[in-house]
Amino acid sequence: MSRHEFDVVVLGGGSGGYAAAIRASELGKKVALIEKDKVGGTCLHRGCVPTKALLHTAEIADHVREAAAVGVNASLTGFDPARMTAYREGIVAKKYRGLQSLLSTRGITVVAGEGRLSADRSVIVGEDEYAGADVILATGSQTRSLPGIEVGGRVLTSETALTLDTVPGSVVVLGGGVIGVEFASAWRSLGVDVLIVEALDRLLPAEDAASSKALERAYRKRGIRTALSTRCEGVSQREDGVAVTLSDGAVVEADYVLVAVGRGPVTDGLGLDEAGVTRDRGFVVVGDDLQTSVPHVWAVGDIVPGLQLAHRSFQQGIFVAERIAGLAPVAVPESTIPRVSYSHPEVASVGLTEEQARAAHGDRVAAYEFNLAGNAKSEILGTAGFAKVVRIVDGPVVGVHLVGDRVGELITEGQLAIGWEAHPEDIAPFVHAHPTQSEALGEAFLALAGKPLHTV
Repeated sequence: MSRHEFDVVVLGGGSGGYAAAIRASELGKKVALIEKDKVGGTCLHRGCVPTKALLHTAEIADHVREAAAVGVNASLTGFDPARMTAYREGIVAKKYRGLQSLLSTRGITVVAGEGRLSADRSVIVGEDEYAGADVILATGSQTRSLPGIEVGGRVLTSETALTLDTVPGSVVVLGGGVIGVEFASAWRSLGVDVLIVEALDRLLPAEDAASSKALERAYRKRGIRTALSTRCEGVSQREDGVAVTLSDGAVVEADYVLVAVGRGPVTDGLGLDEAGVTRDRGFVVVGDDLQTSVPHVWAVGDIVPGLQLAHRSFQQGIFVAERIAGLAPVAVPESTIPRVSYSHPEVASVGLTEEQARAAHGDRVAAYEFNLAGNAKSEILGTAGFAKVVRIVDGPVVGVHLVGDRVGELITEGQLAIGWEAHPEDIAPFVHAHPTQSEALGEAFLALAGKPLHTV
């Protein structure tokens, strides 16, 4: 067995892994990055990037349908699945080449193969051993399923849904979280009959209740059906479709079913237990500094309990690389990490929901919701929704919640307000360009500061 020595060995080349590798290299470390598939991971190849490309295709379809309303004569005559796929794959390929070039330029040794952690801070890949003064675990997550439901054939995951070579006629989506509502939105724009089945009593149950209600209203108007407080009891496949049995006794026929009930950590079979790394329900247990139970072995991204978001993984990878290099980076709390569902309309948030804020602070909470009907740019875009800000009375902003097309581009302002513990009175003097959707946030801050402008 050949042994290779490095300062840092990173197991997993997804968002968290490659961010850690790049930052460690910038800080002068000799780095090996081990990846069994392609660097970029799920996000680049089978998740964030291709699904948002699909959603953009869906957005274009909606624009064509609505073109006459703004004086453009256009008609939607159909879809070309092969060209839709080529468009998505072209974007992914370009970003993949860019990432490969970046890693090469940084002098990072990329090892293709499946790694296994050993007890002496090394990773075994085939007949080779990659030893590091520090090891970073970044193996990501995989699709979960439901008991008794076998994925395959016409039972899709978010990853296999992207490989379809046709636009389905009908789909049942199991799960009303981010993945479920995004695919439901895209498919509906492509003319698919969609039913979302969610065991809890609302879509996007982790979001503010007002955001959930707004999305449900929008989906009803779009013809997306929902079965809330309803469980899937079973799925049977046949050659030309599926039959989904629900907890209320209904049996729903469709062309496909999408299992979108969340993702679980990829930590089995990696030698973690044997190496002394503590796990809990598959997730790696870490301290505030993201170090595992084994000194100099760290974990980042989806294998660490918390939000499963690519940008969280990026931040954690950078944080750990800087800790290894002896710097003192500031940990970013989960409460200041923005969340976006790229549905139509989009749902974006950061910080506490109003319910969470009241549970923590009681009556010392004030919230204001500015309707996008009062925002000129939103009216131009033809989108409905709101900007909601939650604050502590005479204190800082603790939650920002947005619903509407393109509002995901605004959430960083909310993150800055919460991260800097700004009071609405601090933000009210700042000018938002007119006409922009950012004015809606400005109006909410103004209202909470006691000087509303375009509202009574």
